Amino acid sequence: MSPLHRIAFIGNSLPRRCGIATFTTDLQQAVASSGAGMDTSIVAMNDHGHGYDYPPSVHCQVRDERLEDYARAADFLNDGRFDVVSLQHEFGIFGGEAGSHIMALLSRLTVPVVTSLHTVLSTPTAVQRDVMERVIDASARVVVMAEKARDLLRTVYRLPADKIEVIPHGIPAFAFLEPDEAKARLGFSGRSVILTFGLLSPNKGIEVMIDAMPSILRRRPDTVYVVLGATHPNLVREQGEAYRASLMNRVRELGVEDHVVFLDQFVDQATLLGFISMCDVYVTPYLNEAQMTSGTLAYSFGLGKAVVSTPYWHAQELLADGRGILVPFGDAVAIGDEIAGLLTDDSRRQAMRLRAYASSRSMTWERTAKRYLTAFETARRGRLLTVVAGAAQAKPLPQVAAPPEMRTGHFLSMCDDTGLFQHAVHSVPDRTHGYCVDDNARALLLACVLNSTSEPRLSEALTARFASFVQHAWNPDTRRFRNFMSFDRRWLEDTGSEDSHGRTLWALGECARSDISPSRRQWAAALFAEALPVVEEFTSPRAWGFALLGLDAYCAIAGAPATAIWLRPLLADRLLGLMSAAETPDWVWFEDGLSYDNARLPQALIATGVSMKVTAYVEAGLRSLRWLTALQTSPAGLFRPVGSDSFGDKRCAPKAFDQQPLEATATISASLAAWRADGDPQWRAEAARAFAWFLGHNDLSSPLVDLDTGACRDGLHRDRPNENRGGESVVSYLISLAEIRQLARISGDRPKLAPLRALHA
Repeated sequence: MSPLHRIAFIGNSLPRRCGIATFTTDLQQAVASSGAGMDTSIVAMNDHGHGYDYPPSVHCQVRDERLEDYARAADFLNDGRFDVVSLQHEFGIFGGEAGSHIMALLSRLTVPVVTSLHTVLSTPTAVQRDVMERVIDASARVVVMAEKARDLLRTVYRLPADKIEVIPHGIPAFAFLEPDEAKARLGFSGRSVILTFGLLSPNKGIEVMIDAMPSILRRRPDTVYVVLGATHPNLVREQGEAYRASLMNRVRELGVEDHVVFLDQFVDQATLLGFISMCDVYVTPYLNEAQMTSGTLAYSFGLGKAVVSTPYWHAQELLADGRGILVPFGDAVAIGDEIAGLLTDDSRRQAMRLRAYASSRSMTWERTAKRYLTAFETARRGRLLTVVAGAAQAKPLPQVAAPPEMRTGHFLSMCDDTGLFQHAVHSVPDRTHGYCVDDNARALLLACVLNSTSEPRLSEALTARFASFVQHAWNPDTRRFRNFMSFDRRWLEDTGSEDSHGRTLWALGECARSDISPSRRQWAAALFAEALPVVEEFTSPRAWGFALLGLDAYCAIAGAPATAIWLRPLLADRLLGLMSAAETPDWVWFEDGLSYDNARLPQALIATGVSMKVTAYVEAGLRSLRWLTALQTSPAGLFRPVGSDSFGDKRCAPKAFDQQPLEATATISASLAAWRADGDPQWRAEAARAFAWFLGHNDLSSPLVDLDTGACRDGLHRDRPNENRGGESVVSYLISLAEIRQLARISGDRPKLAPLRALHA
């Protein structure tokens, strides 16, 4: 399929750089500059027929109350052979009740639509809900700009997660500047400047900020509050300039006329950026929590401004963790205290500016446009196709049965009063090789997964047995976990491998989060904290990855101790550094070779990046996982894990055998982490493809599982399955089964799995 060539953008009627019109034009320009030969057009909603001087990119105008204009715009888009249409949706910019006229356009389109929702209401009226649901149904993908919006779409509107993309509001790539030069240019030299920008309306809370001015002036007498923006056209149409006049009267009553400046004007982007650049503090005193997106907040944040805001939804997410200051709604005293505090503490204000600027680099329009292009491509193709050098295109799985039932009979037979045996001869537990903390930590993970996925739980006695094994494996003298134990309960070493230590930390973190026993959760958290510090000395990337997965669970429920706070980004940065050093266009990986549990490395970065809101971690994890899943796809479109014969090879295509269940399980978990991170339905397909490997969709067309007992063979040799069914294999299968069954429940549809036949003992 050829690259995207023609894209249309539907926005509102004001070409004068405010609101959604600003967003539409900025997105259109950013997308156009992202691809050579890209042809873009804008369809503009023109309220009440006002004749604006539109830029050349506007090729179609729609009078918002004329249904025939919507139909004409649909014809323009269909006849123009556009690849995709990007709709900016806000209830107030389309005609009809709750903006229902837009359906006259959407219902006629033959072009896929990607809709950006600038408002998602938590308590919509019946009409608003109806319009929103119809718009969503007509859209191939839905973009929102905050996690809260994603949550509301899932819970209020029951939208499947794989249809939602979270892409932050874009910002200009503007340099970090001190405000003095801009102040001089705009006539505010020697003043401390507070700025608010946007269309004036009562929900903006300007009154509250005006009421705060006397207290600010007592501490910083040189302060001026600049209110930049015209009155909202709808308000002017209904009331004239009565609202602006009321604000000015309020200023006079408080005696702060020399310290509040109203600039009644629309401004272009260059002018707006100049005003933001000159301010010392940017303030958004909005009165409504449900403000889902604020372009002015994003812009001021992106220019590295100290921001004080009420805690509407967008501000809560953007300004968290010291990136700005939140104050209660309508509280003039609080907003005055916080702004005065910033204006009188240069060091604190500067530190906040630097945090905001550094955090916003992933939001530049260049990066935002790339994410939109991915969403557009997904909408056009139905799923994103990953192409890497030498890799075959994945083929779809047959559409057949639902996931198998959860059976734990064989798993239970592999356990005794010590823990889980390592190996089996066929289906008979092999006492010769005893036990290891690796497998018992995996078993503890299984207990946690079953707790979290609505499956029948393991017995309390059995879960306690795995926890006891882990506790006994801890060697306080070395601060490390032992690994191998003989059948007669003798430890065969004082210190296990770094990887086994990391995997045990992972199990402890999950136990601390999801075990059903409060006492055992406390035990797991305490042992996790005790065993964590030594990981700093480790050199194994997989040990780092396992520890990061444990930290992801542990930090979700525990007040993170100092060790977790600094060690988590340290380990993630180490993985990122390895990838940066090793990556080439044809080798998107962390090392020069592939070995076991490969997908856990991308999974660890994705999970850490999502939790810590570090885009670089998520992007690196997704990029490396796409490359890995392409390598793990056979020419027939089947999942083909990296074979153990490949271990030790350098920068070579992986060998096909021996194939092991551990790799399928890691790929499933990593793919689901990626799906939760970016919503791309291809990740669900990858998870289903890897799970189908257990059921017989593999190179030998041989199922590895016995659906009646839950037994799982140890893998595939070149010419036959491995008939042994050890502890690692059965736990791997059961964890994957629980995740796939949970996926079917969450997504509302069935993964495309295909059990060919049960494995016969």
